[in-house]
Amino acid sequence: MKKNGSLEALSEALRRLPGVGPKSAQRMAYHLLQHDRAAASELGHALLNAVDRIQHCASCNTFTETEICETCLDPSRDASQLCVVETPTDQMMIEQTLMYKGLYFVLMGRLSPLDGIGPKDIYFDKLMHRAANGLVQEVVLATNFTNEGEATAHYISETLKARGVKVSRLARGVPVGGELEYVDPGTIARAMLDRRTT
Repeated sequence: MKKNGSLEALSEALRRLPGVGPKSAQRMAYHLLQHDRAAASELGHALLNAVDRIQHCASCNTFTETEICETCLDPSRDASQLCVVETPTDQMMIEQTLMYKGLYFVLMGRLSPLDGIGPKDIYFDKLMHRAANGLVQEVVLATNFTNEGEATAHYISETLKARGVKVSRLARGVPVGGELEYVDPGTIARAMLDRRTT
């Protein structure tokens, strides 16, 4: 049986999505072509449009269709606070809390020497320039609590502290609604270390 190059190429492209294995990619490809060609076409156009139009914000590095994103242009934001996150989705999650009113810097990744990801790959120089702009009084490190996220936060923190910039880190602890018996010991230990007076 002759191989279908276009179908294989579509399956391979879908496999690049996170959490999509070969079987899932193949099912998606067949579904789009067999049951919803209009959606397949729409998906293709949307992807091409996004790739053509979306760029990095010149100020905070997040995704935007303009040179400077809406958040950075918002005069009501507190320019003295700069929250550093790994991804635009992390930024979105912090925004959804409605608790943070400062500005952001999006690293677009995290340090991972084993994967060959170093400071230049996470826009480190751009972050240092932004943090030293004379307006920023505090940098809030909101990287993930993975080994790589912790290493990234430590590296950034040490560099900023050496330059006299105030640095804070998101607190960790028991999740809202969490019951202690179901929380892992590492989380409980960190919650105990990060405890505060009431």
